[in-house]
Amino acid sequence: MLVHNSSLTGMFLIEPQRFRDHRGFFAETYSKRGYAELGVNATFVQDNHSVSAAAGTVRGLHFQAPPHAQAKLVRCGRGAIFDVAVDIRRGSPTFGRWAGYTLSAENGAQLYIPVGFAHGFATLEPDCEIIYKCSDYYTPETEGSLRWDDPNIGIDWPLTSAPVLSEKDAAASRLADFDSPFNFEG
Repeated sequence: MLVHNSSLTGMFLIEPQRFRDHRGFFAETYSKRGYAELGVNATFVQDNHSVSAAAGTVRGLHFQAPPHAQAKLVRCGRGAIFDVAVDIRRGSPTFGRWAGYTLSAENGAQLYIPVGFAHGFATLEPDCEIIYKCSDYYTPETEGSLRWDDPNIGIDWPLTSAPVLSEKDAAASRLADFDSPFNFEG
């Protein structure tokens, strides 16, 4: 597997090796041992599968607060997405900064997002399927979100029209109004 460090501490873009032949390909998309060798010691306890019908759908920026904070390992099983994480750890040298990558069924890339980041994505094609592992169970009372279009974060979304949003995402708070429950442990 190829591993690329992100500009945000602790986040990695991972390209699992694909073994191709006339039938298609095989890839190992997760190995606890392989990730531990990268310094990723998250124990994943839940897999999520999201489908977005329309291109231009934006989901996020979501997180779960302690004590149920989640690290995530995200990949795109069908279509293509622009996947984004924002560092929301108080005291982090990259607090409020974002990094984004294109994940697609074609490239097979994955994004490891540690605890203390808000996560979101925009679909680049219709009928996208996103599969991701989480290091803690979904706990609604700890979930939070930040505005996808917060000018203080300044994400450069590759959208060609107004996004398709949920009511919750459209009403999310801005970073300037957010008291982060996460602390940077450098």
